[in-house]
Amino acid sequence: MVSNSSNTHEVNNKKQIINNSMDSNVIDKYGFCFPASGTLKRKTETEEEKEIRLKQLTGAVTTILECLGEDPNREGLLKTPERYAKALLFFTEGYEKDINEVVNNAIFEEDHDGMVIVKDIEIFSLCEHHLVPFSGKIHIAYIPDKKVIGLSKIARITEMISRRLQIQERITKQVCDVLEEVLQPKGIAVVMESSHFCMVMRGVQKTQSCTITCNTTGVFKEDIKLKEEFLSLIKH
Repeated sequence: MVSNSSNTHEVNNKKQIINNSMDSNVIDKYGFCFPASGTLKRKTETEEEKEIRLKQLTGAVTTILECLGEDPNREGLLKTPERYAKALLFFTEGYEKDINEVVNNAIFEEDHDGMVIVKDIEIFSLCEHHLVPFSGKIHIAYIPDKKVIGLSKIARITEMISRRLQIQERITKQVCDVLEEVLQPKGIAVVMESSHFCMVMRGVQKTQSCTITCNTTGVFKEDIKLKEEFLSLIKH
């Protein structure tokens, strides 16, 4: 009984904190972003600290080239370690984003109660298992409950979540979870389809394969016809 009471109190506190402040660290803590402690530091780094991180990463890439048997000092590779280090930091810049900054108060009171769909949002990420890219499109629908969000913010949220070391299943769920907390709608549906280079360039090497994931909440989970309507509307 003590354990159940404690859990209930913790959940209530979680909801109150998120609803009152949308603190991104709280959102991270409760499973939307799964950062290691080091990735959280990227949100508050000074320019000097960023430069130190870049130099460390550049040195690590140089070591990788040497382990491949290459000569980092040959003409074609002279600038490669720094270029690749900068590219990796860009590919993972979602660690530096804050939900408050991304949403930027673009949530509005509105009586619209029909389905809102944003489809074909291009998405790029790095597979956390092999550090190779996967890319595709994500389709999002929600049924408002007196609140709507600026359409561009939906795309920015997906970008923030995908520009990390990720897996497709987690991206699909995190987009759903973040929008759930931000909007508290009657329901959300998220479908993501993508091609994974860890399957295309290595392993089974299936160049035409496509992975599709889906996550739903609220009325989309309860009403099969509504879910089917969403799926029919996002068909190409």
